[in-house]
Amino acid sequence: MSRYALKPGTAWAQTRARALAAAPEAFREDRVLNLHGGIWVPDGRPAPATSPVDGRSILGPPLLDLADARAAVGQAVDQHRDWRHTPLSERRARVGAALDELTEHRELLALLLVWEIGKPWRTALADVDRCLDGVRWYVERIEDMLDGRSPLPGPVSNIASWNYPMSVLLHAMLVQVLAGNAAVAKTPTDGGTACLTLACAIGLRHGLPLTLLSGSGSLLSPALVSDDRLGCVSFVGGRGTGSRVAAALAATRQRHVLEQEGLNCWGVWEFSDWPLLAAQAARAFEYGKQRCTAYPRYVVQRELFDDFLAAYLPAVRSVSFGHPLAVADPADPLPELSFGPLINDAKAKELADTFADAVARGGIPLHRGKLSEGRFLPGQDTSAYLPPMALLSPPPSSPLHHYEPFGPVDTVVLVDTEAELLAAMNASNGALTASLACDDATTAARLARQLQAFKVGLNAPRSRGDREEPFGGRGASWHGAFVGGELLVQAVTEGPPGERLYGNFADYALYPPS
Repeated sequence: MSRYALKPGTAWAQTRARALAAAPEAFREDRVLNLHGGIWVPDGRPAPATSPVDGRSILGPPLLDLADARAAVGQAVDQHRDWRHTPLSERRARVGAALDELTEHRELLALLLVWEIGKPWRTALADVDRCLDGVRWYVERIEDMLDGRSPLPGPVSNIASWNYPMSVLLHAMLVQVLAGNAAVAKTPTDGGTACLTLACAIGLRHGLPLTLLSGSGSLLSPALVSDDRLGCVSFVGGRGTGSRVAAALAATRQRHVLEQEGLNCWGVWEFSDWPLLAAQAARAFEYGKQRCTAYPRYVVQRELFDDFLAAYLPAVRSVSFGHPLAVADPADPLPELSFGPLINDAKAKELADTFADAVARGGIPLHRGKLSEGRFLPGQDTSAYLPPMALLSPPPSSPLHHYEPFGPVDTVVLVDTEAELLAAMNASNGALTASLACDDATTAARLARQLQAFKVGLNAPRSRGDREEPFGGRGASWHGAFVGGELLVQAVTEGPPGERLYGNFADYALYPPS
């Protein structure tokens, strides 16, 4: 029998009650509201939702139809016309005040993320803190960044995946507002509704022109993507949905930021520091690799495979997973886990089936973790959990050969030449990040120049980055303006006539200095 119990004070019922008490204008006992026109509205159809943590029912998104979404965008356009003329000093003061109140609710926002998307406690807190600290950085520097620039002609529409509601989605919205734009966002259908609702309720209290809507992305696309009253469309997600957004924007000259996935690879070539790689391989399983800058593929020089395996297998076996709020003693702190559940049980089953199918087609299983190795409460639903797995030589007919699994599944490909190494690392026609494990910096730099990744690390991972660090992608992993640092502000403002922004566009690609 399990020896763990739920940490006192962290139950979903208590968390929901705290959210309702913190923002009674945005929550009801049985649902959340949509935000448009500067007020919280009980419209839309509340959709059922379950927590990936233990399968219990939680607050789901209130789904709007297209007509209501179009009307909400029209209201955001009206807000934008007023807000763009608000003095910068007032915008800074309002955003700063919102950040102060958000900080007061930091732990509640993180706990909502635990229940809604299954983030372990430390990772959830980091998501909240990266948002708050990142926006404060912009508040302190925004005056210089806006020199010679003006807000867009219309609001910014944000569509983002569920995995980073605070540090990606809300962070972008607050910077967009700071730069003089109204910000519209669709809540991710798979999770984060309550967290974003609380955060936007706090922003609204301080007069920020935020709109938060829920609904089917495909159904609402004419309002949130194709509406010519929008100043910019910002999308973060997979290539399937991203390609549809790109197609919808193809006939327009509308400003856009489309961040899409790629198969981020870690190449191992002429390398010998195996303790370093082992530590990195273990840390790479943070949040179950459910992030755009995760490394699910190792491309390994065949001559080094035995040394790689000796370092890698103990690392993957050390990975911890389970219920993010399970403790052995009520006084214990919340556990330090590598990851909790995947976003839902369907994703866990899909990846388990894909792994089994790849083995049946000739892939070689290097590691298959067991659910019994996880940290769980007695009798809890574990259907959304998947232990870490690793596969050697994924067959070309398997999705694991070409696509990012977005879960705790590694694949390993062996190569004999530098040409094979580069071809394997460039398999997805563009990526956000890549890394090379290589003893010789000159060799690594030469290889890095031939990788189709926006950021390349040497004996270290690369991430999205914070504050001044630019972020983008190469090839099919990115369309439109790059972001990060002053590039994020430039992406949502207008500069001098004829300005060419950094980014991947239909008629040009321009990259910032490395």
